[in-house]
Amino acid sequence: MTSKAEQLRAAARERILVFDGGYGTAIQNHKLGEDDYRGDLDLSMDQKGNNDLLSLTQPKIIEGIHLDYLRAGADMVETNTFSGTRISMADYGCEHLVPDLNRKSAEIARRAADIAEEEDGRPRFVAGSIGPTNKTLSLSPDVEDPGFREINYDYLLGVYREQCDALIEGGVDFLLIETIFDTLNAKCAGMAAMEAEAASGREVPLMISMTLTDLSGRNLSGHTVEAFWHAVRHLNPITVGLNCSFGANQLRPHLASLAKESDALIMAYPNAGLPNDLGEYDEAPEETAELIGKWLDENLVNIVGGCCGTTPEHIAAIAKAVEGREPRPLPEVPVRTRLAGLEPFNMAA
Repeated sequence: MTSKAEQLRAAARERILVFDGGYGTAIQNHKLGEDDYRGDLDLSMDQKGNNDLLSLTQPKIIEGIHLDYLRAGADMVETNTFSGTRISMADYGCEHLVPDLNRKSAEIARRAADIAEEEDGRPRFVAGSIGPTNKTLSLSPDVEDPGFREINYDYLLGVYREQCDALIEGGVDFLLIETIFDTLNAKCAGMAAMEAEAASGREVPLMISMTLTDLSGRNLSGHTVEAFWHAVRHLNPITVGLNCSFGANQLRPHLASLAKESDALIMAYPNAGLPNDLGEYDEAPEETAELIGKWLDENLVNIVGGCCGTTPEHIAAIAKAVEGREPRPLPEVPVRTRLAGLEPFNMAA
């Protein structure tokens, strides 16, 4: 039986694949109140804004968002679990819900992907979203004590492992470590994902996506895209790329640097431009698609979608823009070695 990783690479040889768009914007459009977020759960804290919780309390809304993106042309959707770790869920007193929340989110996305695949016969994929948390291993939150850390590596490893195990159990095809602002956090998440993959007994490749904090092209821990790639390539990601940060125009030069450096598939999903004074995104779907067209002219990407402010209309415009366009050439041999020049890493050893 052909694995999902093999299916993805085979499809990426033929065309540019389409990722989904923003979830926060789609959820906001439903104008939900605190009672909608809470549902029937007995929780002590205010839950409004806890978007991940909606996988448990409003699953039909989340499934509908997935289906909107899939029917707009997306080949892949991510789970509604960007904040699905116990660190992030502590803000809402929902740490105890983390396993169920991630498992259910994966099941919802899997069901939506299967529905879309049955509708038109095109293979669909599910990526388990692993967000960055609001804690960092590389930087101190206390300007008076630069050596202080709120968490340590082993604790964060366990936090990520809990999420990865549940996502895999729920049926994801890939684990997507995204919006990475701290490279060490990403390495920790990657190790947790590899451990979870080995424990599951099935292949669940990594996807890794960095976010930039300024136009110089560095993340919060100070890495350029080239340095970031060399810091994480031992994790053997099937894709590496950029998301969030800026709009497509501002991401283009940094994406070009990464595409030149990396021998993994390149996946990028920008915001709908830069936010206005009210924090909203004004870039129209056609404009986003036009700007992404410049990426296509330079053969920079294999998979492309949208992040903050993007909608199913943006994804439909992007899908139309990539139709018939040449994808970035794939490397001859997938990156599945622990370090360049060494034998493949045996997860079971």
